[in-house]
Amino acid sequence: MAAPSHAVRIDGLWTLFGAGVVHRDIDLEVRTSEVLAIIGASGSGKTTLLREMLGLVTPARGALTVLGMDVRRLGPRERKRFAMRCGVVFQAGALFSALTALDNVALALRETRAWPEGLIRDVALVTLQRAGIEASDAGKRPAQLSGGMVKRVALARALVLEPELLFLDEPTAGLDPEQRHAFVTLIARLHRVLAITVVMVSHDVDTLFALADRVAVLAEQRIVTVGPLGDVLEHPHPFVQGFFLGQKQRFPTGGVAESRLPS
Repeated sequence: MAAPSHAVRIDGLWTLFGAGVVHRDIDLEVRTSEVLAIIGASGSGKTTLLREMLGLVTPARGALTVLGMDVRRLGPRERKRFAMRCGVVFQAGALFSALTALDNVALALRETRAWPEGLIRDVALVTLQRAGIEASDAGKRPAQLSGGMVKRVALARALVLEPELLFLDEPTAGLDPEQRHAFVTLIARLHRVLAITVVMVSHDVDTLFALADRVAVLAEQRIVTVGPLGDVLEHPHPFVQGFFLGQKQRFPTGGVAESRLPS
């Protein structure tokens, strides 16, 4: 049997919090090995949609399949296997403040109970270095790290189990321009090397131009458009036009972003 062409498939999804409707009849597909970015106004439910893909929030109705699994109906054993196939970088990093960078990354390996301690530390250190953290910083706690370093440690923790699917929630939020460029360059390089599928929530236009293969726009409780960035720029919805105001000149004829990072 051929592998599915999509990592995530959402059909007719509704999200309700009490009497309030967050999502209404959402259809969305995330293709295997692509970077899909989700954008929308504050409070539009972008992070909630990510949490539903992770099985942390249950939609009111609709079908939601991630990596071939119905995340709404996972038993304890299936959920553990599912969690090992997904990596997550939360907006603020969400590192454990009492643990060193090395131990934050090693924690997921230890929880599998399948690795000897000596090998765990080696794998965690190699993963940190792949994410741009030097061995000399591996013993530092989060409070001793810069914002950019915290993001890199969080990314290393998300990748240490070599997941098939990576979720990024505002990955460049809180970083200065130099840190943001370095982190985006790192994600682009790791995506090329690992061929991993990425679902990213971001409001940062430069990050979208640098990373996204396609963009899904969440507005008015639904996905109003999804497609390559050049096509999305032309959509007439007011949110789209306001979000990308002044950005169309970054696309030459042919629809390829000039600001893409070098390969």
